[in-house]
Amino acid sequence: MVVRNSQIKAGLYTAIVVFLAYTMIFGFRKSFTVATFDGITIAGYSYKTVLVICQMLGYLLAKFYGIKYISELKRTGRGKIILVLTGLAWLCWLFFALIPIPYNILFLFLNGFPLGMLWGVVFSYVEGRRSTDFIGATLAVSFIFASGFVKSVGAWLMVNFGVSEFWVPFYTGLVFSLPLILFVYLMEKIPPPTQEDINYRAERIPMSAADRKNFIKEFLGGIIACVVIYCFATIFRDIRDNFGAEMWKEMGFFNQPAIFSKTETPITLIVLLLIGSMVLIKNNFTALKTAHYFILAGFILAGTCTVLFKSNHISPIWWMTLVGLGLYMVYIPFNAVFFDRLISTFKYASNVGFLIYIADSFGYVGSIGVLLSKEIFKVQLNWLTFFSNSVVILSVIGSLLTLFSLYYFSKKYKQLQLL
Repeated sequence: MVVRNSQIKAGLYTAIVVFLAYTMIFGFRKSFTVATFDGITIAGYSYKTVLVICQMLGYLLAKFYGIKYISELKRTGRGKIILVLTGLAWLCWLFFALIPIPYNILFLFLNGFPLGMLWGVVFSYVEGRRSTDFIGATLAVSFIFASGFVKSVGAWLMVNFGVSEFWVPFYTGLVFSLPLILFVYLMEKIPPPTQEDINYRAERIPMSAADRKNFIKEFLGGIIACVVIYCFATIFRDIRDNFGAEMWKEMGFFNQPAIFSKTETPITLIVLLLIGSMVLIKNNFTALKTAHYFILAGFILAGTCTVLFKSNHISPIWWMTLVGLGLYMVYIPFNAVFFDRLISTFKYASNVGFLIYIADSFGYVGSIGVLLSKEIFKVQLNWLTFFSNSVVILSVIGSLLTLFSLYYFSKKYKQLQLL
């Protein structure tokens, strides 16, 4: 009983600390999206869209580089890595405010690259534990909560202190800087996985190039399906996240800083409850199937509530909340439990960071592709119309791919049982 209590305490401590640490990291990332930069264009393109694309290009390159870097990451010096990468991202916001348009857009790219490396570093504190489902869900929902919270802080600085759109990201980072140092220090105190954790969830090790090649070869079909599903989820999430301010404005909600937290906080709690409850599922393959069911339900919810919104059967606040819940029911499992349970099911010595960064890299390719297509081909739709139309179509395709992925891994598991 004493051992059990100590494990529960360690799991709760880890969950709280990583949640708060990543929330602080988010303070250096997304606060600029609360600004609309109305009337500013570069070469005929929306200035804000160019900023978003540049930052996402930084993420994109970080994700591709992270396939190697994060998969080979050692378990020492991670706290220093987090503080250095976050410090570089913050410095970029200072130059963004000081350097005139259009030259300051370069610093969005330079901001995105170090931030794109941080998810894998933080998740390395979490994976390979019997409580990883709960801890991972807590960590993953941090960016749902943090997205709304950080934007609310940015909007609060603009409305109450008159901070300009260009200085908001830097001052938001200032608000989050000291808490970040504290929570990184506390994160370094997290105990490593026990031997019992390793026996139950498979050992997590740095992967060589040969290890990565063999893993992909073994699970190629399933990985392709999961990457495409995740790509859809990333496109949905990024449009809603980056252009939420524009959509709220189009729906008649303007200068209401609390609106972001009002929708994101209930989503955070519901997703945490759903995904975190998977810690109660002891059989790894059952948990992997359950993750598929959550993803399928998320696609159905996102598509259904969007159809209802377009036909004026639900209000804008209900729609933004429900569509966000659906999208995060797709997105969060991949960042929290899906890949961890996949590794545990097949007892393949590897690490989650490798798989997350494969999915993330192609996810950002999809997001950037959508943004570029809308701008280059001059799609004459506002963000609200563009987003709602896309959700309906991609929800149908995503549901079919999820069913294929479930079939693929179920067949793979049955073959393993016959050996």
